[in-house]
Amino acid sequence: MTPSALAIAEAPPMDQPREQTAPSVLMRDFSQPWLDLNDKSVLVTGGTGSFGKHFLKTVISQYKPRRLIIFSRDELKQFEMQQEFSQEKYPFLRYFIGDVRDRDRLDLALRDVDYVVHAAAMKQVTTAEYNPFECIRTNVFGAENIVTAAIRCGVKRVVALSTDKAANPVNLYGASKLASDKIFVAGNNLSGSEGTRFSVVRYGNVFGSRGSVVPFFRKLIADGADSLPITDARMTRFWITLTQGVNFVLSSMEMMRGGEIYVPKIPSTTIPDVATLISPTLKQHVIGIRPGEKLHETMIPADDAHCTVELDDRYVILASFAHAAREAYLHRGARPVAEGFSYSSDSNPEKLDVRGLQTLLAMAYA
Repeated sequence: MTPSALAIAEAPPMDQPREQTAPSVLMRDFSQPWLDLNDKSVLVTGGTGSFGKHFLKTVISQYKPRRLIIFSRDELKQFEMQQEFSQEKYPFLRYFIGDVRDRDRLDLALRDVDYVVHAAAMKQVTTAEYNPFECIRTNVFGAENIVTAAIRCGVKRVVALSTDKAANPVNLYGASKLASDKIFVAGNNLSGSEGTRFSVVRYGNVFGSRGSVVPFFRKLIADGADSLPITDARMTRFWITLTQGVNFVLSSMEMMRGGEIYVPKIPSTTIPDVATLISPTLKQHVIGIRPGEKLHETMIPADDAHCTVELDDRYVILASFAHAAREAYLHRGARPVAEGFSYSSDSNPEKLDVRGLQTLLAMAYA
């Protein structure tokens, strides 16, 4: 399987100093293998968020589903979404008010649904630290409710969105998403050999999404800031666009057998480099790492190397019970990773240079 290239950031000549060079970066689009959603019933939780809105746009532009259900608890956001994507224009759309904490409501929403994308979560690190019970109820109990409701309603496949913060977590948000990941992987043991299949996708920061650093920097600039705040000059992060994220979910849902955690091969860079791209002339000032924040992000810890295989455009962390799945992935060309392998933003061989960042910014705001 050869990933499609959207753009390539070329490396400087090898005779330049090491600190000034950057490897070539392949901007993968993750569109293959293609999942057929035509005449299918699909539900996305947290459907009024950044991912959900882009997922909706992708589905209505590429498919003719039987139903596409936007499930969320925010009445205002659903109303605003209906103004842009009305049921009159898109008769297969359904707007369903509900909370993943409410198992009875999920039982109603998941009737006759083929595929579920679980994007609902409390995502703000500091909010979760201050409101731990609310975080657990949504991210952990909500995951349990999705699993049990999906099994009861006979859903075919469920993909849950995770985060890089779930690997070796240092904050409650990451810990709650790690628990969620474990729940979805274990859900395959509850559903039986012919029942609902559950898998997880785990990726990094979404370039340009609500709550990410790019719109934050842009707002500061618009408000007349004379410098941009940097938590730590050494800080690195993985980056992916919403389009890549949606494609990654869809292609992972097509190849899933149940129990996998899919991790895309995506580039990383330092936060100061992002700030410089957004505003080359503004100064930067260091404010220090916030409570619960990591200097670098890890998506595959070394402890998971023994159950991880590598494809051209992604890594797959296989469940310990998925012996047949491992053989199937090796048969399709996957390769076991080296012993002690880890996938972290600071050691990631795919580093973004200025050209790569410009490409990513253009993709994010296309």
